[in-house]
Amino acid sequence: MKILSVAIPCYNSEAYMDKCIQSLLPGGKDIEILIVDDGSTKDRTAEIADRYAAEYPDIIKAIHQENGGHGQAVNTGLRNAEGVYYKVVDSDDWVNSKALLRIIRAMKELKAKGETVDMLLANFVYDKVDASHKKLMRFRNVFPCNEVFGWDQMKHMHQTQYILMHNIFYRTELLRECRLELPQHTFYVDNIFAFQPLPYVKKLYYMDVNLYHYFIGREDQSVNEKVMISRIDQQIRVNKIMIDVITGEDFSGKSSRLRKYMLIYLDKIMTVTSMMLILSGTKEALQKKKDIWRYLRNADGKVYCRLLITPLGLAMHIPGRIGRKIACVGYRVAQRFVGFN
Repeated sequence: MKILSVAIPCYNSEAYMDKCIQSLLPGGKDIEILIVDDGSTKDRTAEIADRYAAEYPDIIKAIHQENGGHGQAVNTGLRNAEGVYYKVVDSDDWVNSKALLRIIRAMKELKAKGETVDMLLANFVYDKVDASHKKLMRFRNVFPCNEVFGWDQMKHMHQTQYILMHNIFYRTELLRECRLELPQHTFYVDNIFAFQPLPYVKKLYYMDVNLYHYFIGREDQSVNEKVMISRIDQQIRVNKIMIDVITGEDFSGKSSRLRKYMLIYLDKIMTVTSMMLILSGTKEALQKKKDIWRYLRNADGKVYCRLLITPLGLAMHIPGRIGRKIACVGYRVAQRFVGFN
């Protein structure tokens, strides 16, 4: 059995998928690389995937599907994964190969000891175009390094820190146990991926290595602000699913630190959704902002009240045009230091 399955969702990715795949190849026969061609039609993505699969038959599989969006490509990868652990690497991102080899070695050592963790975490880098300083998301102040631990051993996580799909390796069977199924034709599902499985995670392992390079800078990229505003209904859909997850979960017997972290994460997503609607500025958008908060209140009044009084929540609810301007200024500051997008 492979120790690691890596899914690469690809949609018209000819221009950059080579760099992503090449960064993973040093993993050798310990990993399987699942190139999921999500119905690409405008370039040679499918052809490139098939070429790699033919050249590295023991490592790479090319999977072709009708276009279903990023989430469906992640789902397809998971259905085909045979590795002990599962990771997603977007086709315009890449990994540090040396860090990957260190992680694979740690996974194999854990397995040899009969120890399989539910989630392994590493660091990731915001590789933003034209940025002189690349922001590093590091967690050595939060998690014990190079040892198995539980949520109760998690220390305080700053507002500027958060776990994303980029630095997560899940135990493959855990994702199947929690019935993770991301929605089709929906962007921003990486937030669900980094959220829904967390209550099922009991054993964690953190390595202080800079693994994942998260590329930001293409004008058509999903996290581009104009693109986010144009796709706001998809952001709302993801936001509602996250509300359903946390308000529907029974946290009795689970770590209070786990729930606290999930509330902090939801707070950030509520802020992003609210802010995109404020920036849109239309009456319809402002009504949708009220609706998403009403959705949270109806789902769980206590969670609603808790998020309403956070600094981010308060900023999103200052009334009137002046209030919206203040919220915009606050968001820009938070965007710079917290790194929303």
